[in-house]
Amino acid sequence: MSLLQDIPILSIILGTPLLGLIVVLLLPKSRSNWLKAAAIITTLIPMVLSIWLYSDYDSMRGGDAYGEEVDWLQLPLNHDVISDADSSFVLQYSLGVDGLTLPLLLLTAIVTAMAALAATHIKKRWKSFFVWFLLLEFGMLGAFLARDLFLFFLFFEITLVATYFLIGIWGYFNRERAANMFLLYNGIGSALMLIAFVMLANTAGFHIDQSGATATFIYSGSYSDIMRNLTDSGAWVNVLPTAIGNVNPFYMSDGMQWSIFVLLLIAFGIKLPLFPFHTWMLGVHKEAPPSVVMIHSGILLKLGAYGLLRFGLLLFPEQARDSATALAVLGVVNVLYGAVLAFRQQDFKLVLAYSSVSHMGIVMIGLAAMNEIGLQGAVFQLVSHGLISALLFLIVGSLYERTKTTELGELGGLSRSMPFMSGVLLVGGLASLGLPGLSGFIGEVLAFLGLFETMKAVTVIAIAGIVLAAAYVLRSVLKITFGPQKESFSSFKDVRFIEALPMIILLAFIILLGCYPSVLTDTVQFSVGGFMDQLFAGGGGGLNHG
Repeated sequence: MSLLQDIPILSIILGTPLLGLIVVLLLPKSRSNWLKAAAIITTLIPMVLSIWLYSDYDSMRGGDAYGEEVDWLQLPLNHDVISDADSSFVLQYSLGVDGLTLPLLLLTAIVTAMAALAATHIKKRWKSFFVWFLLLEFGMLGAFLARDLFLFFLFFEITLVATYFLIGIWGYFNRERAANMFLLYNGIGSALMLIAFVMLANTAGFHIDQSGATATFIYSGSYSDIMRNLTDSGAWVNVLPTAIGNVNPFYMSDGMQWSIFVLLLIAFGIKLPLFPFHTWMLGVHKEAPPSVVMIHSGILLKLGAYGLLRFGLLLFPEQARDSATALAVLGVVNVLYGAVLAFRQQDFKLVLAYSSVSHMGIVMIGLAAMNEIGLQGAVFQLVSHGLISALLFLIVGSLYERTKTTELGELGGLSRSMPFMSGVLLVGGLASLGLPGLSGFIGEVLAFLGLFETMKAVTVIAIAGIVLAAAYVLRSVLKITFGPQKESFSSFKDVRFIEALPMIILLAFIILLGCYPSVLTDTVQFSVGGFMDQLFAGGGGGLNHG
């Protein structure tokens, strides 16, 4: 038996940022070096533990060996389902990992640690910055680990609050507008998500706790309970009211299933983001500080895709299958729209922002394929794009610190004075356009192959986005690194060690996944096979209630 199975490893990973946050709060703000060191060391610990957990994970056994669950809060309700019986709402502290969660958990830990190193560009209020930064990491880790709907919602909201302040205080010129737009759009998404979760808890989240002679009617957001009830034809949520005296307050009709599915699609579509809910993201990518954009583009956007897969497709497979064509069209629109707009931009930050829109469309294409290859491609694309976008925005931070601009028309010839950074930028750009041997290629190929099995015509249209990606990436990268150089740029020094280290680490993972993709696919494959069983076994919200 593994040592990690004998300790609460998930809680340790989750609790480390909170412990580091407390340490930072206790340190005097005048000790900036101590604050930096404490914050960086704090982010390195979850990264090391996540790598250890990843290497220890047995995909055949799944994540049950690491699951942690305890009733956290039980609230009595003021109504009874049956007279003389108590009703309660239970909030569980429930954590777990599987082949979907674990790669994203590792991605979160790696990108956050690299972003902490990149925070050297922050020039003011170090203590406050790292308090919010570590709180953001706590929220992100918790969201990926949570196995209770309301615990997930709590962690999700923590990420919103922390990101809002990180953008609004430490961002660039229009930081307050960008922060407000971020909060407005994501707040609407959170409200829709909460409505869907409440509907789920009051139907599929219901079960009876029989203790001795008394029975308690429990409502909860336990993911395992909800999944079990949705897939059990005998559970109350699937029993027609006419079958039990025309009274069944827990029955989930087809209309309710579709309502919940659409609410979740919009809520997580805003986060992803899907067109036309993407406009808020552009301001964040342009105005937020580099370390925050690394996390936002590298992790937070992936939280939207994760939520859509975990709570949308897997709980409501029938609705997902019926919506597959619509989801594929949304993905294709994202791919082409993002690529065309990226090609037209003159600000490198906006090129990368629209590129993220396009690449998230590839994730949607993989999900819409509704087959094992497509789902593997979607997950691979999430991890790959997280690493690539974090690397590119890390370079943007170093570039802006020296040149004070990211306008393509004002840049050029930087390979002469900064050959290392230019070389890393070129490799990162090639990874973004999907060059074989780098991680971007594998995710795109799997996603398109998956969709080609089911929607050949749609796939052919979407592939045009790959051609456009090559155009906008090469246009931007070559404009920055080659061509005539301003005289003032000739004196610039190449990246410092504190900047080069995260670049090297991120680039190493990008090359590793490109040359040895089974490092990721072997972990994902078994869980994806289980997801496919759920999608096509009539499980989840796809049960026939007739």
